[in-house]
Amino acid sequence: MSIAHHDRYGREHVVEHGHDDGHGDHGHGGAAHGTLAGYLTGFILSVILTAVPFWLVMDMPLPDAQTTGFIVVALAVVQIVVHMVYFLHMDPRSEGGWIMTSLVFTLIVVVIAISGSLWVMYHLNTNMMPTHDMGVL
Repeated sequence: MSIAHHDRYGREHVVEHGHDDGHGDHGHGGAAHGTLAGYLTGFILSVILTAVPFWLVMDMPLPDAQTTGFIVVALAVVQIVVHMVYFLHMDPRSEGGWIMTSLVFTLIVVVIAISGSLWVMYHLNTNMMPTHDMGVL
């Protein structure tokens, strides 16, 4: 048996077999809840991805500071992905792909804002008028 009802926007929703306990999907849009193993995996990866950059910066085992900086930034990006997957449960299937779409849009806006800011600051620095020595008359 199917029961049809309309939401406040006029969209029709059909509930099959007449079983609608009123709980729906708890507002998660079909996203899977995490398991203990998933949370432990995410936690362990997060600890490793925090400890390795800390060790790299404290002991400086690499000869070049720039290489250390690149590795630290790369591990930070990997840790962001670990948090999104294991703790926020973000994947292309959740919310019909809208969460991933909004994340990509947000990342694009952030990259544009950061690169634009860096570009403006660089050009302001290079195009500033030279300072004059005010002590010499």
